[in-house]
Amino acid sequence: MSAVADNTPAVSLRGVVKRYGQRNVVDGVSLDVAQGEFFALLGANGAGKTTLISMLSGLARPHAGAVQVLGHDVTREPYLTRRLLGVVPQELVFDPFFTVRECLRLQSGYFGLRNNDAWIDELLHHLGLSQQAEQNMRALSGGMKRRVMVAQALVHKPPVIVLDEPTAGVDVELRQSLWQFITELNARGHTVLLTTHYLEEAEALCSRIGMLKLGRLVALDPTHALLARFASTHLLLRTSGQALPRHLADSSRPVGGRRSWTVRDAAEVERILGELRAAGCEIDELEVRRADLEDAFLQIMASPDAAAEATR
Repeated sequence: MSAVADNTPAVSLRGVVKRYGQRNVVDGVSLDVAQGEFFALLGANGAGKTTLISMLSGLARPHAGAVQVLGHDVTREPYLTRRLLGVVPQELVFDPFFTVRECLRLQSGYFGLRNNDAWIDELLHHLGLSQQAEQNMRALSGGMKRRVMVAQALVHKPPVIVLDEPTAGVDVELRQSLWQFITELNARGHTVLLTTHYLEEAEALCSRIGMLKLGRLVALDPTHALLARFASTHLLLRTSGQALPRHLADSSRPVGGRRSWTVRDAAEVERILGELRAAGCEIDELEVRRADLEDAFLQIMASPDAAAEATR
């Protein structure tokens, strides 16, 4: 494999379109993910995230546009680009007739790798699978099978790692150990592209974030810039007694059994609290916090002209 220039994007999408029937599931998406970047691709269900990953991994072909991995076109060079990628899909796909170690050895063989046991042992250790190495895949819990899926994606040491909802439905221990290991791989130079509904994960781990809405890229920014653009303070209250005054109810939104107001300063917080006390509302719980990625995500998704939010 020829050397790749440092400025060649790890992943490059140019005007990518994918249709199912008359609907554009992916609608003209263009973006680059730099080598060594930890990048998050966010969006609601049906936004087109998994379809983009399917095209990136060669499981689906775009109707228009180009998809490249480290400068190589996925459609024209499928075998080469597949070697450059390690993809963890949402679905649990496994062979029920083999042990965990056998599955990883077979996966190594698909990439022409022999005597790969040292790396397999490291994967088993980091993913908490050492005690399950000789167990049949059928005997594993769903969370353990998810760990094996991650190990299979990493068994050939791919320079680009794609994680499609890797922690969906798994326990806290796996989430912590997985992110520690993936962060180490990223520090060694591996590029990571992540989709997740756990926005706190994306905020903590990813240096840059793209957001999809109905197949279109509606935001693309460094994480800190995205948060700064939507910087605000939120007042969250749980009340009892009298119902909220109409104007306060209309200016807030429900958040997990509480009401949330976007406020500018301490004076506005005091004004809202005073109006609630005057209306006979009892304050059972109070929190004041800065905006996070979830707030930015909800604002962007709610914007009717969200496509204009994409900055680069």
